[in-house]
Amino acid sequence: MPHLHAHGNHSHAHGHSHAPANYGRAFAIGVALNLGFVIVEAGFGAWSHSLSLLADAGHNLSDVLGLLLAWGASVLAARLPTQRRTYGLRRSSILAALLNAIILLLAVGGIAWEAVQRLIHPEPVAGGTVMVVAGIGFLVNGFTAWLFMSGHNDLNIRGAFLHMAADAAVSLGVVFAALAMQLTGWLWLDPATSLAIVVVITFGTWGLLRESLDLALDAVPANIHPEKVIAYLQQLPGVVAVHDLHIWGMSTTETALTVHLVKPDATLDDQLLARINRELHDQFGIEHTTIQFELGDADHPCRLAPDDVV
Repeated sequence: MPHLHAHGNHSHAHGHSHAPANYGRAFAIGVALNLGFVIVEAGFGAWSHSLSLLADAGHNLSDVLGLLLAWGASVLAARLPTQRRTYGLRRSSILAALLNAIILLLAVGGIAWEAVQRLIHPEPVAGGTVMVVAGIGFLVNGFTAWLFMSGHNDLNIRGAFLHMAADAAVSLGVVFAALAMQLTGWLWLDPATSLAIVVVITFGTWGLLRESLDLALDAVPANIHPEKVIAYLQQLPGVVAVHDLHIWGMSTTETALTVHLVKPDATLDDQLLARINRELHDQFGIEHTTIQFELGDADHPCRLAPDDVV
């Protein structure tokens, strides 16, 4: 039996409801605000000899790069398919999320090294300046995070949100650390806060790294349970077996599926195909579905039937 691609039937009813939303304005505002703040924070960090401010400025600079990467990927993901690139450039959003996570982990490695050196050789800082600048950073990062709050279903946008939300929390921590140093005179609080920044960022970034790496390697998206998809397909009318099932992310928002269904009655049923496509979308968020029906002839078995064969 031929391959049957059911996406066309489905698109008239639902369209690409999981297509990336347009966050162009949010990216432009976020980049402008954070780049301006990086310049201010780095200048005051150098003037006040605060490693916390310099560390946070370095991290914010990596976030500006991260925002630019995510912005570029969101633009590329919206480009139309071509004969050469039949899925368009949707996967660029996955690559951007992965690269963002790697850049962020490299940045916190540098912060950790500098913090350890400052613990060994502590230096005084201007606590009042640190509090003011970090307080501004909290407002800038918090507002930028709010711009991306609605994009939790898009790993690319969620990466931008997590970076900004973590920065807002870190900036607030710097404020309290500076206040504590003024009250106690404990210079080690500044590098200790930097190490706390490293822990917070690493913890928040690890999930982004793991999920983006999974998508880059065509793993099943984290929000989809393959066993539930198999159970759904097995109960379809006339279907006696399911094999060669593949589910992968075309982008950070769109999922594709291919599968072989053994249906001995040899009936081509457009209504059934439309139903499968609609229900896979509504129940599992799978947009692009390609189904191959087979009769299950023992004399001509499908060579892809075993689970360990790709």
